[in-house]
Amino acid sequence: MTESADQLWSSSRDKAVRLRMEGSSPASRPPLTIHQMFLGTLEKHGDHPALVYKEEGQWVKLTYRQYYQRCRAAAKSFLKLGLERYRGVGILGFNAPEWFISDIGCILAGGLATGIYTTNSPEACQYVAANCEANILVVENQTQLDKILKVKDQLPHLKAIVQYKGPLKQKLPFLYTWAEFIRLGEDVSEERLNAVIDSLQANECCSLIYTSGTTGNPKGVMLSHDNLTWTASATQDRLKFKEAEERLISYLPLSHMAAQMFEIWISIWLASTVYFAEPDALKGSLGSTLKEVRPTCFLGVPRVWEKMQENMKAVGAKASPMRKNIADWAKSIGLDYTYSTMNGENVVPWGFTLANSLVFKKVHAALGLDQCRISATGAAPISKETLDYFMSLNIPIMQMYGMSESSGPHYVSCNEEYRITSCGKALPGCRIKLENPDQDGNGEICLWGRNIFMGYLNMPEKTAEAIDQEGWLHSGDLGKHDQDGFLYITGRIKGTELIITAGGENIPPVPIEDALKAEVPIISNAMLLGDKLKFLSMLLTLKCVVNDSGEPTDKLSPEALDVCRQLGVTATKVSEIIANKEPAIYNSIQEGIVRVNARATSNAQKVQKFTILERDFSIGGGELGPTMKLRRPIVVKMYQEKINEMYSDAK
Repeated sequence: MTESADQLWSSSRDKAVRLRMEGSSPASRPPLTIHQMFLGTLEKHGDHPALVYKEEGQWVKLTYRQYYQRCRAAAKSFLKLGLERYRGVGILGFNAPEWFISDIGCILAGGLATGIYTTNSPEACQYVAANCEANILVVENQTQLDKILKVKDQLPHLKAIVQYKGPLKQKLPFLYTWAEFIRLGEDVSEERLNAVIDSLQANECCSLIYTSGTTGNPKGVMLSHDNLTWTASATQDRLKFKEAEERLISYLPLSHMAAQMFEIWISIWLASTVYFAEPDALKGSLGSTLKEVRPTCFLGVPRVWEKMQENMKAVGAKASPMRKNIADWAKSIGLDYTYSTMNGENVVPWGFTLANSLVFKKVHAALGLDQCRISATGAAPISKETLDYFMSLNIPIMQMYGMSESSGPHYVSCNEEYRITSCGKALPGCRIKLENPDQDGNGEICLWGRNIFMGYLNMPEKTAEAIDQEGWLHSGDLGKHDQDGFLYITGRIKGTELIITAGGENIPPVPIEDALKAEVPIISNAMLLGDKLKFLSMLLTLKCVVNDSGEPTDKLSPEALDVCRQLGVTATKVSEIIANKEPAIYNSIQEGIVRVNARATSNAQKVQKFTILERDFSIGGGELGPTMKLRRPIVVKMYQEKINEMYSDAK
């Protein structure tokens, strides 16, 4: 069902857009609403487990039929609470069946499903809820409820709040537990709900993804039914997932497009089984969930893979010399093997079978990845060092590239077709062009396809900046293709990921930061400075132990202690190293910088100074965003005094 429309974009909540259907490729597939996609899965796999979550330590399963019925029940309750057509339902909380059911229930009831980052301040929650004109907010617990109660008076459209975990601390007329909420709609007739479902159009908005707002207010990315259902089907075409066979773990923020596409939409398309991690997944419990679930596909943001790498190196540092030698031997064979398969040579090096049984199989089992067919990463750049480390363990990590504005993936790597540090190739049915390429072939990445968003809610000017007259989405990212059509991201045109020095040099910070972290293993995070400044400098943090609530402590990590031992340093805390300006550590960092500088393409790209900070970056500390991406402008504000000190002598 699609309403006729002539425009490719819109910034109005109730306007349909023209679908980008073309030719006979996958781009010509008939459009589906979310409900039609769900029904298709229900007919074939109604009794297959859909959502699996823990209750008092035991796994509880919901089948696709039960999942669908609960989505319908939620939809009726939303209608009962007065959800108006094209108004928002804001969802604020950690991943749970209730999150999925609220999202889909809202869509079936004709609303706009809107995830809100759990790390948002009350003011940031208010901005999103007011912008989407939320009639109902679904919150996880008291902590999230408190944020909303602080700003409730500034939300004129809000009619009710539903809390899906834990008891209510106070009774308020507009506040419901999840059980009360689900019962509310029992007297709404099937006919009334069906009438709303039948009126849904595939080319109308059903979901809003808010950008993280690192540069100004967040923008509400409007996604249609067709954006979500078509992208789910096209990603499956490329990754060759197996229907009703995949298991995955839901733990990344669902207000972010990557997690939502994989965990909600592709999972329904494929009838995958989704297991829910514990709320402290990113603070340490993810490892044990991985071992219990043994997923068949696993999506990790770069920081998740880096943390695994750090933990494995820490374990390795304690091994006997003989075990270390065996591991090093196996890893060199593993690297040869994965590189040869990547290049299509399929040469199995001598000793691979032995290395596999002695090392790789044990490592895969210890990580919970022994049944994982696809290991993937997205949402931020990942270093070649981390990719190589996992390649050496026979775990190639598939990179992807996309934006909220492209419904998540546009470029995808798959096991049959990938190149290290490349984001892969465009999804079947998607197009790409590189605008204004330089002599090396680097141009702005522009995207076209059924996955391209409708527009930014209530922001016609911003929409016109993003989508040109011909309908191409301009990403603001620079990239180039190799001779085989693989895409490599080479920098940013606009925004914060490019440093422009006082001398006018444009410098992408990530490669320099990654290079230093690879040279100096005691460094956890590195942030390059130099915007409008005379020279480049670095803010550095050291690897430390993280406490149970995910906050960095002053204690050095096992890997950092290992480095200290090798350098004859007795310190066990970050603060001790800084207080004593520990010469061996400071010198080893300086030597690493010298080695990185030796590879710089110009003098302007050389790092002159560095400062070690007292504590590592974290989500709770505010330096990292919800997907562990570095929030550069915020870090600059937080450490302005330290930055001024580095540059004061130079004035």
